[in-house]
Amino acid sequence: MSSNIPTREQAFELLKQYNKTDSLIRHALSVEAVMKYMAGKAKEDVEKWGIIGLIHDLDYEMYPDQHCKMTEKILTENNWPPEYIRAVLSHGWGLVTDVEPVSRLEKTIYAIDELTGLVATSALVRPSKSVLDMEAKSVKKKWNDKRFAAGVDRSVIEKGAEMLGVSLDELITDCIMGMRTEAEAIGLKGI
Repeated sequence: MSSNIPTREQAFELLKQYNKTDSLIRHALSVEAVMKYMAGKAKEDVEKWGIIGLIHDLDYEMYPDQHCKMTEKILTENNWPPEYIRAVLSHGWGLVTDVEPVSRLEKTIYAIDELTGLVATSALVRPSKSVLDMEAKSVKKKWNDKRFAAGVDRSVIEKGAEMLGVSLDELITDCIMGMRTEAEAIGLKGI
């Protein structure tokens, strides 16, 4: 049985089939936007990177205790390419999977998944409630406050930046720039 390269529309429909919560949809759109931005910067396949970003948390709402395992099952049943499935699984490396990020795509999704949450939370406490006027220093100011965005594992972000060979500031800036491209869709255009 051969695998099919999914379209963005197919990926989004699948995402909505398993996720109804606005915050999870916005997170998926944020990761998609940053992945597309990073792919463009690295001269990689923007569509592919975006689709993997969009679908990365497919199972999280319905199967949080089986995160990534159910995604692997669902994507396999839908004949997704093994390379796409492996990339999705790599974002949970050391947390819920043992799939170590190897390719630039895999390292990128691993690095930015948690970071999009920190950037979004940092934007929401700004007077503008926007990523459009936010800089990396705003996120860095909140970095050491473990009560702020307490669910964000900063060590994963640091490890991801190291794997990509970039500074934390550069990774945060890239994340913000990617999220700016979809600020309205992710609810961070501001007031």
